[in-house]
Amino acid sequence: MNIYLLILALILFTGLVVVHELGHFFVARRNGVKVLEFGLGFPPKVWSKVTKSKFIFSINALPLGGFVRLKGEHDGDTEKGDFGAASTWVKSKIMVAGVFMNLLTAFVLFTVIAWLGMPKLVDNQFTVKNDTKIIADKVLISNVEKNSPASLIGMKLNDQFVSVTKDGDNQKVYLSGANDTRKITSQYAGEKVTIEFKRGSQTFVKQTTLNSKAAVLASEKTSNPIGYLGVSDQPFVLQQSTWSAPIVALGLIKQFTVLTFQGLWKLVSGLAVGNTTQATSQVSGPIGIFFILKNGSALGYQFILIIIAIISLTLAIMNILPIPALDGGRLFLMLGSRLFGKKQLSPKTEDAVHGLGFLALMLLVVLISFVDVKRFF
Repeated sequence: MNIYLLILALILFTGLVVVHELGHFFVARRNGVKVLEFGLGFPPKVWSKVTKSKFIFSINALPLGGFVRLKGEHDGDTEKGDFGAASTWVKSKIMVAGVFMNLLTAFVLFTVIAWLGMPKLVDNQFTVKNDTKIIADKVLISNVEKNSPASLIGMKLNDQFVSVTKDGDNQKVYLSGANDTRKITSQYAGEKVTIEFKRGSQTFVKQTTLNSKAAVLASEKTSNPIGYLGVSDQPFVLQQSTWSAPIVALGLIKQFTVLTFQGLWKLVSGLAVGNTTQATSQVSGPIGIFFILKNGSALGYQFILIIIAIISLTLAIMNILPIPALDGGRLFLMLGSRLFGKKQLSPKTEDAVHGLGFLALMLLVVLISFVDVKRFF
C-alpha cells in the first residue's frame, strides 16, 4: 500500500505545477493572448500534437510539472495576440492566475482533509474546538538507533509503539502519548521486557533487554547518546471536523502562511550572515520533498494530502513574492516600471533580471539539495 501512496503523492506533487500553469493558460486564452504550447513535464520533448485550438500540446521527458509558452512573452512585444501587447491589467491577471489556482487547491485540500481527519503537525494547530473529534491518537517511532534493543527486535520508522511488559509481570504498561517512551522504559532500565508494536495491520510482540541506566547516562557525555530502548517517538493525531471544515481550511492557510514567512526569514537571515546550516535547515529541495512524501506514505493518505496542500500553499506564496524569474518577480518588475513612467520594459532588461534571478534560484536549489543529501543519506 505504501508504494501506491508514494506514487499517488508524486503524481499529486507534479499536478500542483500543472494546476498552476492551467491558471495561466485559461486566463491568457480568455483575454486574447495566444498560447503557443502547453507542456506536461519539462523538455526534452517526447511527444507533441497541434490541437484544434492551434496550440501545441506536448508531453516531455522530465515529469516535474509543466509549462505554458505564450506568444510574445516580452513586455515590449506588440503584435496582436502577444502577451506584451495586452493591457497592464490583463498581464497582471495572467501572472497571478497560477498563484490563485494553487491557493484554491490548498483550500480545497485542507477542507477535504479536515472532513476526513486532519493530521496534527504543529502545536496549537488551528481547529474549531466545538466541532473537533479526535479519531486517532497514536505514538509512532520517529527514529531507531543502530544496534539498539529496538533495532534487534525489528522496530522500524513509523511503527506504532503500543506497550511494555516487564518479564515475569503480567501488567502491560501502555503508551498514552508522545515522550512516554523514555519515561516508561527508564523504569525498566537493564531489565528484560516484552515490547508490543504495530506495523499497519500486523502486531508484533517481542522480547528484548533494555540498556542499563549506567550505559545511558554515560552515553550522554559523548557525541552519540543512546536511549533505554533506542527509539524516539512522535505523536500521530487525527482531528476530524464537519460543518467547520472550510473554516479550518482558512485558519490553516493563515497559520501555515505565517510559519512559511518565519521559515523564509530564517533562510534569508542565515544566508545573509553566511550560516548556510541555519538557512537550509528550514527548507527542503526536490530530494527532501521526495523523502518527506516517501516517509509520509507510511502514515496514510491524510498525511500525504496535508503535505501536498502545504506545498500548494507554499507555491502560491513563493510565486507572489517579488522574486526574479517567478510570477511575482515578473509582476513586480512590470508594475515597478510603470510607476517610473515606462510603458514597456526592454527585452534586454527583462532577460538580464530574470536570468540572474533564475541562476540564483538554481544555486539555492543546489545548496539545499546538498544539505538534503547529508540529511537523508
